Amino acid sequence: MDADTNGSAEVSDGSGPDRRRRVHGMLKLYYGLNEEGNPDEQPMSLDPCDINGPHFDPEHFLNKLRRECSLAELMDQETCMVKQIRSLDSDMQTLVYENYNKFISATDTIRKMKNDFKKMEDEMDCLSANMAAITDFSARITGTLQDQHAQITKLSGVHTLLRKLQFLFELPARLNKCLELQAYAQAVRSHRHARCVLQQYSHLPSFKGIQDDCHAIMDKLAQELRQKFRDGGSSAKDLSECVELLLQLDEPAEELCDKFLSHARSRLESDLQGLEAEIRPYPSAAKEASARRLSSAAALAVAGSPSHGSPNTSAVPSPTLNTDILEFIDRGCNEFVSSLCLVITSYQELFVNHAQPGELASKSIAQMASGKLQAFVDDLAARYFSLVERRIQEEKGVADNSLLVRALDRFHRRLQAVAKLLPGSAVQSKGTEIVIRAATERVKQYLSALQSFYMDSLTDVRQALATPRLSVAGAAAAGGGALLGGPASGRDAPGSLPELLSSLSASILNQIKAVLASVHLFTAKDITFSNKPYFKGEFCSQGVRESLVVNFIKFVCQSSRQFCESAGEKGGSTPPALLLLLSRLCLDYETSTISYILTLTDEQFLVQHHSPVTPVTTLCAEAREAAQKLLNHYVKVQGLIISQMLRKSVETRDWVNTIEPRNVRAVMKRVVEDTTSIDVQVGLLYEEGVRKAHSSDSSKRTFSVYSSSRQQARYAASYTPSAPMDTNLLSNIHKLFSERIDIFSSVEFNKVSVMTGIIKISLKTFLECVRLRTFGRYGLQQIQVDCHYLQMYLWRFVSDENLVHFLLDEIVGSSAHRCLDPAPMEQSVIEVICERG
Repeated sequence: MDADTNGSAEVSDGSGPDRRRRVHGMLKLYYGLNEEGNPDEQPMSLDPCDINGPHFDPEHFLNKLRRECSLAELMDQETCMVKQIRSLDSDMQTLVYENYNKFISATDTIRKMKNDFKKMEDEMDCLSANMAAITDFSARITGTLQDQHAQITKLSGVHTLLRKLQFLFELPARLNKCLELQAYAQAVRSHRHARCVLQQYSHLPSFKGIQDDCHAIMDKLAQELRQKFRDGGSSAKDLSECVELLLQLDEPAEELCDKFLSHARSRLESDLQGLEAEIRPYPSAAKEASARRLSSAAALAVAGSPSHGSPNTSAVPSPTLNTDILEFIDRGCNEFVSSLCLVITSYQELFVNHAQPGELASKSIAQMASGKLQAFVDDLAARYFSLVERRIQEEKGVADNSLLVRALDRFHRRLQAVAKLLPGSAVQSKGTEIVIRAATERVKQYLSALQSFYMDSLTDVRQALATPRLSVAGAAAAGGGALLGGPASGRDAPGSLPELLSSLSASILNQIKAVLASVHLFTAKDITFSNKPYFKGEFCSQGVRESLVVNFIKFVCQSSRQFCESAGEKGGSTPPALLLLLSRLCLDYETSTISYILTLTDEQFLVQHHSPVTPVTTLCAEAREAAQKLLNHYVKVQGLIISQMLRKSVETRDWVNTIEPRNVRAVMKRVVEDTTSIDVQVGLLYEEGVRKAHSSDSSKRTFSVYSSSRQQARYAASYTPSAPMDTNLLSNIHKLFSERIDIFSSVEFNKVSVMTGIIKISLKTFLECVRLRTFGRYGLQQIQVDCHYLQMYLWRFVSDENLVHFLLDEIVGSSAHRCLDPAPMEQSVIEVICERG
């Protein structure tokens, strides 16, 4: 019963699993068991008031309750105890009901076992009786035959001896019969069985005669086997059997090894010659093939057949045009490699793994044979590898890479069989080197193809820039034809710079993706060497990422920078628009394309950077440097073009005797037109940029004769001989405090910065040309008109209009310093002329 010392515990009246667990718990508690069913090791309670303890005393318990509890508590205790008694009675009945069927079943099982065991006891008694009868019968037979057993054994031994003697006496005749039937294996086997006995009893005349006859016969047999071995016309199986029989006849193993390998070499060399014939035909065969082709071409010409291309010449095409690389490798594997594996297997069974007794085992035949086989295989494999490499080198086209990959996979797969047969050989490692070199060479070919594609694309872009209004099929989009054999685009070439840039960038990116897809065949899951650590890691990291992708990106940057190295007064033959386009291309590479290409490569090839690789930041920095150099060169070229016009306009004019200006010179209008055209061109590829705030009267800015004395509105009236010196001094002082203008500084990647650089170069050239000339009154006035006209338009293109004002002030001031009669034109007149012009 589960109750505390006060008897206040309650028992749940629930049912179901909880009730059964509670009942089982009370049973365990009653029998003193723990949760595992073992006896509880806790000490038993000695308290006489513990109703659950073994030393419970009812009288003592009741006296304690009457003494310590009130009437109400006694009534409660009675109620609680009645509930517990009822619950325990109910649980007891439940236990009986639940286990009644189990008790009945156990009783039935015991009763059935008793019946089964009774039947089994009867059968065992019967078996025991039978065994006793058999034992008795066997004992009686043994007793009956005991006397004749020794005699039977003696007669059996004599019979066996007679059969052996009969075999020995018939052995010479048996050997001659086997020799006539060419049953060499049976003859050798019979002789080996009798050899020990004949040797043991050779002192007896009869046995000596048999031994001599057998030796003579076996010598003749060995001679026939040697002759058969030397003929070399037998199959590999017959040859192996011949060698094995000779070894059993105690022939020198080293000599047999040499003969076996020599015979095998002749057959394998014939396979190699067949492979070499596919690579380099014999001269006679080449001449015959050439003659046949020429006669066929002549017949077609007479018959009027279309040629479908350029006419045939006397050049002899390579025979590999009819045999692809996969067929070549298949033939080498099926003929040479298979024969080599068969030779290795047969040789090892005969000389290495074949255990020989006595003298052969003592001479370390296996070690000697292994050394000879190793040298034999290495020599022939080196020749085979040389042929394979020569054939692989003929694979120059990059249109289809699957044949080469499948051929290399088959080549590598078949060499693994040789490596398993001959573990110490270098065949596997050398074959792997060939595969790696072939894959590396193919990557170089793809790099060269990408470079050629890029240069062809630039050529098409230059043609499109030279003839923008004409339809140039495939310009930049086709880019010199499809690299991987795809169809060239037939649509018209894009006319504007953004379209050209987008088409060029997209075509290059598509070709890179196509090349990566072709190279990815080397790392396919079904290729045996793709997952090898000596191939995959180095090939993906150094081969594809560095040698192909990174080198191509560097080539793009380097080839673009080479356009900046062209010398010439006008920047060489490179169109300025091409410089601008390439600068934007390199800038796009720096901002996004390089990261995208390298990320695509790393994800596609699962590149793991075990060895040092070129970081993305380095390539981006190189691309940005190329873009900066191209843009600077573009600014220089465009500035020099405008400068050339200004220089010729200054040098070819007589500024002393010129007439009074009535309009703006045409060259100034041309300068403004060209500057506007350049502004539009740059704006197609670059953003506007940041300008400083313009003043409201930028187009109305006036110029004084001297930049250092803008306040002298009446220079002509106050002119004295000392005035020029004072003005020069003031001008020099003013320059000391003016901001220095760097004419050829690097420009930023925006339109305003580019235009500012071009205008700085142009106006600086104009200024230097003015400083070398002498001007008259009207010459000075013409310079005033031209500068005012330039100021009306050029301030819109630069980032800071004060730069244009300063340079134009310098030009007017320099012309005034070199003027023989400095009489400036009125500002109102200048404005009228410029507005009219």
